[in-house]
Amino acid sequence: MHYKSGRETGLSKPLPVLASVPHAGLEVPREVESLCILSRGQIVADGDEHAAEIYDIAGDVAAFCTTHVARAVVDLNRAEDDRRPDGVVKTHTCFNEPVYRKPLDDKVIDKLLDRYHRPYHSQLRSLAGEGLRLAVDCHTMLAVGPPIGPGAGIERPHVCLGDGGGACPPRWMACLEESFREAFGPSVTVNQPFSGGYITRSHGAEMPWFQLELSRGPFLSNSEKRSRVVAALQGGLLRIASIPG
Repeated sequence: MHYKSGRETGLSKPLPVLASVPHAGLEVPREVESLCILSRGQIVADGDEHAAEIYDIAGDVAAFCTTHVARAVVDLNRAEDDRRPDGVVKTHTCFNEPVYRKPLDDKVIDKLLDRYHRPYHSQLRSLAGEGLRLAVDCHTMLAVGPPIGPGAGIERPHVCLGDGGGACPPRWMACLEESFREAFGPSVTVNQPFSGGYITRSHGAEMPWFQLELSRGPFLSNSEKRSRVVAALQGGLLRIASIPG
């Protein structure tokens, strides 16, 4: 895991935003390296491919948190007690491919949680403070739903915003939807196919959070997607600030 504070770049000052990027990592930790049977390509496919490039926005936001660990090993966007095949410490990828040559024992699972999952969420809690207006959990999604996941085989929108069941106020979500439509065009949905995962839902009591999913489809280059994300966040904050009362 690593955290960066925002630094000035193309903006006059960093946006008052906490950005979380939990699925950009590709590393298999030493605790399970000898047991993992996934190829590099399988690890890439199970994670948020291109997220590291698209969400390279540490200099544009006031707070930024990410990790090097692969989603296929430890999923930071799952609850600790989520022991499904595609749960917090996975037995199978989202393509239903086995991750390990044999099941992990409880001690190894707890070590992975203690080294990666718990510190990440502790960091997010510690960053929720003065000066931050909004938090966003940043993801990329397959252009078509995979075998394990919502909408298997169905084409997905370019952008999906999720409110985590109320982690972001409805009027704020309306502002964000409008801003992302302005930046990305009409292919923007709210809570479909993703309504917000564990990060958004569990930290929504600390400050307003929403989940952002961008399609990995080639409708724009990664650098253009990055620029439009920053523009959409900036526009969303301006709209939110104009809400009366």
